[in-house]
Amino acid sequence: MEKVPKTNIPETFKRKQINLVGVLENLGQTIIPDLGSLESQNDFRTPEFEEFNGKSDSLFFNDGQRRIDFVLVYEDESRKETSKKGTNEKQRRKRQAYESNLICHGLQLEATRSVLDDKLVFVKVHAPWEVLCTYAEIMHIKLPLKPNDLKNRSSAFGTLNWFTKVLSVDESIIKPEQEFFTAPFEKNRMNDFYIVDRDAFFNPATRSRIVYFILSRVKYQLINNVSKFGINRLVNSGIYKAAFPLHDCKFRRQSEDPSCPNERYLLYREWAHPRSIYKKQPLDLIRKYYGEKIGIYFAWLGYYTQMLLLAAVVGVACFLYGYLNQDNCTWSKEVCHPDIGGKIIMCPQCDRLCPFWKLNITCESSKKLCIFDSFGTLVFAVFMGVWVTLFLEFWKRRQAELEYEWDTVELQQEEQARPEYEARCTHVVINEITQEEERIPFTAWGKCIRITLCASAVFFWILLIIASVIGIIVYRLSVFIVFSAKLPKNINGTDPIQKYLTPQTATSITASIISFIIIMILNTIYEKVAIMITNFELPRTQTDYENSLTMKMFLFQFVNYYSSCFYIAFFKGKFVGYPGDPVYWLGKYRNEECDPGGCLLELTTQLTIIMGGKAIWNNIQEVLLPWIMNLIGRFHRVSRSEKITPRWEQDYHLQPMGKLGLFYEYLEMIIQFGFVTLFVASFPLAPLLALVNNILEIRVDAWKLTTQFRRLVPEKAQDIGAWQPIMQGIAILAVVTNAMIIAFTSDMIPRLVYYWSFSVPPYGDHTSYTMEGYINNTLSIFKVADFKNKSKGNPYSELGNHTTCRYRDFRYPPGHPQEYKHNIYYWHVIAAKLAFIIVMEHIIYSVKFFISYAIPDVSKRTKSKIQREKYLTQKLLHENHLKDMTKNMGVIAERMIEAVDNNLRPKLE
Repeated sequence: MEKVPKTNIPETFKRKQINLVGVLENLGQTIIPDLGSLESQNDFRTPEFEEFNGKSDSLFFNDGQRRIDFVLVYEDESRKETSKKGTNEKQRRKRQAYESNLICHGLQLEATRSVLDDKLVFVKVHAPWEVLCTYAEIMHIKLPLKPNDLKNRSSAFGTLNWFTKVLSVDESIIKPEQEFFTAPFEKNRMNDFYIVDRDAFFNPATRSRIVYFILSRVKYQLINNVSKFGINRLVNSGIYKAAFPLHDCKFRRQSEDPSCPNERYLLYREWAHPRSIYKKQPLDLIRKYYGEKIGIYFAWLGYYTQMLLLAAVVGVACFLYGYLNQDNCTWSKEVCHPDIGGKIIMCPQCDRLCPFWKLNITCESSKKLCIFDSFGTLVFAVFMGVWVTLFLEFWKRRQAELEYEWDTVELQQEEQARPEYEARCTHVVINEITQEEERIPFTAWGKCIRITLCASAVFFWILLIIASVIGIIVYRLSVFIVFSAKLPKNINGTDPIQKYLTPQTATSITASIISFIIIMILNTIYEKVAIMITNFELPRTQTDYENSLTMKMFLFQFVNYYSSCFYIAFFKGKFVGYPGDPVYWLGKYRNEECDPGGCLLELTTQLTIIMGGKAIWNNIQEVLLPWIMNLIGRFHRVSRSEKITPRWEQDYHLQPMGKLGLFYEYLEMIIQFGFVTLFVASFPLAPLLALVNNILEIRVDAWKLTTQFRRLVPEKAQDIGAWQPIMQGIAILAVVTNAMIIAFTSDMIPRLVYYWSFSVPPYGDHTSYTMEGYINNTLSIFKVADFKNKSKGNPYSELGNHTTCRYRDFRYPPGHPQEYKHNIYYWHVIAAKLAFIIVMEHIIYSVKFFISYAIPDVSKRTKSKIQREKYLTQKLLHENHLKDMTKNMGVIAERMIEAVDNNLRPKLE
């Protein structure tokens, strides 16, 4: 391979230059080809081909000296069997122009053909010292100044060190990283930095970040004065098949190279392997290998899982309380009693085909409802309102500690504009602050138009989701009639199927399954739509891009996943009228009614199906599919050749993660967080299911990253971004939803009102407070002869001596002066429900406010460490600056004395 000339990189540049593509043009001679004028590849400076040296674990060029920082893969057009010669020639010229510009910007390239497929070419990229230093300054990368002895981490468990040591990673295997004082790198102050070994000063993750920064901004074509640049466009257009940094070794065994740190092997052994499921995560090594962005995700997921342990314990305790006390549930006994529930004839719940039915056919569902609709539910709902606040506040403190430990406290100053944004910066405006010219992609009016169009598109898709929810409701209303007709309808029958499968249960289960399928289909479609909308919006930085996409995706997912739950919890059975005057949906379908015990059990069923189905689907999508794809790829490669494959070719055949891979992991967990908090009053076991899922999720994600996917480009991140305010919004909404579930979905408030007010005279027949007679009190009477339309009534008229039926409501009986109007009990219950919501919300919000005020976001110790390190860093830089000035002044003084001496000596002589 020919020797690459040293790049003439200037020592100074503008730090706050918006268009970094322009900066790159100043750092090297950019070649932008006119595709019509190129006649041969000799117009470009391209890498020569080198044969593979046979070392499968090598991370270096063939000379064994220059480290491979990035790999580009393409398919050689000259060996393709295709008729599209014109297209292939254009692609070849664009690629050659791009590689030539990479060389002009100081990168060194070496090309190697695949040992398994002659058509594949691997271009290895190396960044020399001069390039690394220059771009480290452009990117404001913090690098070591001197060793730091302040970051002595101590366990937060004090006397439990003996226990935490068992759960921690063995420090003899994964050694703690040495800590340093750091500062943004500057070439003119290079002597201030802790450079012991040039090869180790920039670690592999930092080297990959710098190279990817260059790859994303180098041009390859100019059309109509619009530049096209960046490796992402080239990969998307098929000019390159892949671009990725290398894993440092195989995950199952250590590298043969003694200088290799084998970090991938250590991560698999101590983090991703199933036998390490009980251990803490090696967060520092995760951050070092994959970058802060991946590290902060696993830190958050691990902390969320730890906090779920407490919620799961309390939730199981509340569930056991309800389970053990279900035999003492008076109202359930009345439903199941043959002389009470067995003699209560209920009115039909739909027109035409629905029969009269006995109350005791809901016996089994009423027993199950006693487990969830108990006093423990109220306690657990209040506890979760406090738990979510504690989780968010303590996470902020933990996040602040990680910012200090991982040196991302002042990260926001380092973020640069996205290449896609810079490419569209064609409008020149005057900056109001600096009064200098700067380029922006569109005017204020153009930005307003884009925001309006994006908001309209989001609103349209949300309406589409709501339309699908309405479709599910129509399905429920219509299929209930079918189940009522098909399932046994003889009120005097003893068919055992009635014991477990009622029309309400069958409708609920099938509607939940169909709803889940529709949710998954809409998710797949909207993911692509949301990305298209965000790309059109054109956010400036990667953080802005991800935050914008996050809000769109979460808003969609919120409506998609939770709308059916909101319908069951707050709308179903609330607006049904009464048998003589029912309310119709769309003028055709009679509104659904709840079971005599309410819709709480149905809401529990809905949550179980969606949470369980979502977890199973995600595991299939995230684990099984990549594993099968890699397995098929390995089978084909082994069948074709027995040759030793190099490291870059092994990594190429792994699955690509994608830039938004981590985004979907966050989204999955936040949706789960919503289920755990928003509707937990109906399902106390939700935290337990989430805990089990997350314990597996951590190790599955770790296994997936270390074994099935190519290594991601390391990225910096200070926090979890827009997900933090989203969780805070969910926490506030959860207080309202759980209070309303207890008040309007469960039967707790009506039971309490009956117990304290209506079970004793003058309303009740008992001499002491009791729940006996509650069922009879909550079921109103309807006269069968009062059906307005006999043809729309019930064809089953064999009721014997019964001339009335019962329905779930609080109304006056027939013959009363205000027959079928709401009675006094109804208004007592409504007042009690509203009072309960107000009191519960105010109590929990007051506690949340007090906790938020009492627990600072950053601990006093962390603040002191940050301030101390900042002071010592500034002092160190100032002292070094003074030393340089003193040294320079001494040199100047010596020269002046020497000059004076030289001038005076002849005169004295």
